[in-house]
Amino acid sequence: MTDGTNPPSHPQPESAPGSGGYGFPPGPPAQDGYGYPTPSGGYGYGYPQAGQQQQPNPYQQDAGGGEWPPYQQDAGGGQWPPSQQDAEGGQWPPSQQDAEGGQWPPSQPGFTRLAGPDLPGASQQPDWEAMADRSAAERRKKRLWMLGGAVTVLALLAGGGTFFLMGGDEDGQDAQPANAASASPEPEDAKGPAAYTATVAGDDTLLRDSYGSMGIRLGPDLKVGPLGKRFQVVGKGTGNSWGQSAEPVVDVTKSFTVTARAYNSAAKGSRIIMSQGDGESFSFELGVNEVNGKQAWIFRVQTGDKGAAATTRTVTAEGLQILKTPTLLMATYDAEKKAIALYVDGKKAGETPVPPIWQAPGPLQLGRSKHHNIWTGPWQGALHNIKTYDMAFTAEQAAGYKEGKLEPSPKPTHAWLLT
Repeated sequence: MTDGTNPPSHPQPESAPGSGGYGFPPGPPAQDGYGYPTPSGGYGYGYPQAGQQQQPNPYQQDAGGGEWPPYQQDAGGGQWPPSQQDAEGGQWPPSQQDAEGGQWPPSQPGFTRLAGPDLPGASQQPDWEAMADRSAAERRKKRLWMLGGAVTVLALLAGGGTFFLMGGDEDGQDAQPANAASASPEPEDAKGPAAYTATVAGDDTLLRDSYGSMGIRLGPDLKVGPLGKRFQVVGKGTGNSWGQSAEPVVDVTKSFTVTARAYNSAAKGSRIIMSQGDGESFSFELGVNEVNGKQAWIFRVQTGDKGAAATTRTVTAEGLQILKTPTLLMATYDAEKKAIALYVDGKKAGETPVPPIWQAPGPLQLGRSKHHNIWTGPWQGALHNIKTYDMAFTAEQAAGYKEGKLEPSPKPTHAWLLT
């Protein structure tokens, strides 16, 4: 930029006679002056031909009365800006009209015309239109990438029901297949707004109670993982594959029902889905045990003080496929009938009369049970849709629950990992 005043000139030494002076070729001046060679019979470059409309003169006076852009000498004694031809024979800088009919570059104070691109050290006027086009193209490209990524994520989620999502070990063999979540309809209470958060906000080791306020703290080897659009916990079958509530959840002196969907990946041994009590022994336990040399589903209660073996009552479901088979289990205690029952996938497996259940001290347990002051039955596999009720389901209600057609649907007292 210039401030409208001419910079100090630098006197040049006199040129040799006949040389034409500094900045001019030797010999007599060309017609119409140097810098404007005249074609045969015409005017010099930069001037209109006869009969053509003359464009506004880019070399005009500025607001201070001086010529714009100012003609001055550079350090080498030459005129600046130079008047020369570009690579295509046109005058540089060009004098043309912009889209609104105004002269470009504008002739105004404070504006310095840029030198041509073929001059050393010169910079060219930016092509703003091309820059805008490139910027718009980059934005479109970014939007396409974001859209493509979103479509990919949705496609993966949509196809999540066809493969194992998470395992208790590296190859995922302990996880329940994603499509097991939709093996049978759920009661309407599973669709409530509180049913979709697996853990308490800010604590991914505390299972959220969707129908109460009793969270379940998870041990190091009982992890929350995805199951379709919902969640499950996956145990590794180690001593740390457990979860525990802060207080007792089930009042065993009254009628109750406990239920869960289970996927057992252990080929042998005792595997407990849930129990209650952390003293010398449990009050009740639901899970897998070996019966007559083979695994079977069991529901067992203690009816005497401190879990003496002679006071244990058990209902079993033998001869069923247990290993790596998604299964809906439901266990009930009817305080009026003084009987316990076990249902497997909505069908009654057995029922047995019992005296009152012993009320062992301690909270609800996931993935383990206390036997003679020793933790046993570490869970290996997946669990979800765990609920407790303060009533004993009938055979008709158990079948309706399995089909998702239980009307009216009883409200759970507590629920975790709903699907």
